[in-house]
Amino acid sequence: MAQSVARGSARLPSCISPQLTQLVEVAPDGDQWLHEIKYDGYRMHARIDRGAAKLLTRTGLNWTHKYPAIAQAVVELDMRQAYLDGELCGVGADGITAFNIVQLASDSGNAAALVFFLFDLLYLDGEDLRGRPLIERKERLSALLAPGAPSLHYSDHVIGQGPAFYEKACAMLLATGACGARSNASTAQSLSWSAGRSRKEGGLISAPCYSAITIPTEA
Repeated sequence: MAQSVARGSARLPSCISPQLTQLVEVAPDGDQWLHEIKYDGYRMHARIDRGAAKLLTRTGLNWTHKYPAIAQAVVELDMRQAYLDGELCGVGADGITAFNIVQLASDSGNAAALVFFLFDLLYLDGEDLRGRPLIERKERLSALLAPGAPSLHYSDHVIGQGPAFYEKACAMLLATGACGARSNASTAQSLSWSAGRSRKEGGLISAPCYSAITIPTEA
């Protein structure tokens, strides 16, 4: 693993509670919002400390033993300490993530083909980044992942055009039967939206499903 120089003196957090969904009626508009595709899998944090990685669930459970290949991939990134936020997924032949794929892989012990989609960098080599703008955190995450393993994917984004982005996401993934969203932010100042309709029940939902993540770029 390549060793980078520490950039600060902030202590690496032991566990960070992820921010969850706020249900609203419509997607926000304006260039101050950042939009991403929401992946259908397990919300997962990766905590890396000098060659050792922990994969933590949204409730803080240590699932490193279930996904050793993913843990090894994040350890090999060019840093000494980091805290990453993402979604551990299985990807179907159509390129769409599906919760049942990652669940079956986990249950069978065949998790080597799973993909860790990463969308936030909360800490890096002595710097607590939670107070920095999300757009800055994502830029640094993208640079960190650039030479990463195939099992690590950067979750890109679109700035602005929220309603159009939301409608496009729903239209492309209509076969899933639902559209919705979830926040990947980790600071109290950040907001999220979640709006969608279930084909089966026809009402607003906030359960895991496909759509977009929207977060203020300055949060």
